Order: sequence, then C-alpha cells, then structure tokens
Amino acid sequence: MFQTTDTLGEVVARFPDAGTIFTGEKIDFCCRGQRTLGEAALERQIDPEALVEQVNAAYAGMISESRQRSDWQEASLESLIRHIVNTHHAYLNQTWPELSQMTTKILRVHGTRHSDVLAPVHRMFHLLKLDMEQHMIKEEEESFPMIIAYEQRPDRELLMQAIKAVEELESEHREAGDILKEIRNKTGDYHLPEDACRTFAQTYQRLEELEDDMFRHIHMENNILFPRLRAMSAEPAAESAASPSA
Repeated sequence: MFQTTDTLGEVVARFPDAGTIFTGEKIDFCCRGQRTLGEAALERQIDPEALVEQVNAAYAGMISESRQRSDWQEASLESLIRHIVNTHHAYLNQTWPELSQMTTKILRVHGTRHSDVLAPVHRMFHLLKLDMEQHMIKEEEESFPMIIAYEQRPDRELLMQAIKAVEELESEHREAGDILKEIRNKTGDYHLPEDACRTFAQTYQRLEELEDDMFRHIHMENNILFPRLRAMSAEPAAESAASPSA
C-alpha cells in the first residue's frame, strides 16, 4: 500500500489508475511527479491521509479484481517507446484535427457571448497543438531512435547524447503541462455556461480527455522512461562501454 512519503511518480508508475484520482484533485503527477503525495495534498489543501486512503482503496480494488497490467519498469525501453508512440502519439495525431475544428466552431458560434473564455482557449489549444506536433516529431525521428540504438548497442557517448536530449524533452513537457493547466483554469474546470450547445459540451469533454491522456503520456516519459535511461549511466555496462579494450 502507498504512504504519504511516496512520490506521485512512484505511485502512478506502480498504479496507473491513481493518475485519474490525482487529475480529479488537480494534482500534477507528470511534470511535478517528484513531489511526495503528502506534499502535493497539502498544496491543494487536501487531507494527505484521506488522499492516501482513497488511492489505497482503489489499489486494493484493482488487486482484488486481478487486473493484469504491463510492468513498464521491467519492459525493454524499446517496448516502452513503442507503447508511447502507438498509444499516446497515435491518439494525439487523431485528436488534433478534430479538436481544432471543434474549438474553432464554438468560438465562431459562441465567441460573441463568451470571448473572454473561448478566444484564449482557442489560442492556447492551437499553441499546444503546434508545440506538441513538433515535439513528437523530434521524439520519433531523433530522441527515441537514439535511446533504442543505445539499448541495442550500449555506448557511453550515445547514452550521454540521449540523456541530454531528454532534458530538452522534459522542458517541453513542462510547457505543455502549463498550457493544459491554463486551459482548465480559463474554463473554470470545464464548467459549461447555461447557453452551451451540444458541440460546446462535446468540445469541453474532448479537451478534458486530451488533458488526461497527455498527463499519462508525459508521466510515462518523465517518471518511467527517462529515469530508467539515466539510471543506465551508473550501470557497469555503460561504464565498461566507455573504456577502450586492452
């Protein structure tokens, strides 16, 4: 079971469904996953013990139902990367054009009455879309192939290049996370106005789904993939790869 001294990243790495609980409490477990559960609860003015109890109850339920989940702490880095690309990148590539049309449509139809909300949301969404499209291309064409190449043929110089690359990716993750928080704040936690139409409601629902998937996406990289890569720099294999053979 989990304790208040466990970090958010550790909790969600072991129990992915905890991410849904944290998101519901507006706790950032992806970009700020190194905070302890207790620290994050106090920042949100939530009783830490009550939050731990909620997480542990859900965790116990998962165990009792004997759900089988992939252990990404043990899987190869290549398998983890393939999962990120085929699951989260694929989701975003499908979602971007749909949500672009939807945010534009509700701005056009409801913008006169709700310009203070819909105009900034439209702008922030498209900034997020642009940044993340470039980010994912960088990952798929440069950073991820570098990590896979190192795993297949360990080389100290290549490892250092990969670690430097992920530092830039983490910075971009923080920027994306900040935009998602701004969208949530601007919409009042996706609160619908009384005159909201069906498309308006669907757009907010899809934006909230986007936020949830992106937090899980960033968590997989920031709290699992990247720390595992960094840990390899201290392994004997990485050290020996740097030493010339006699």
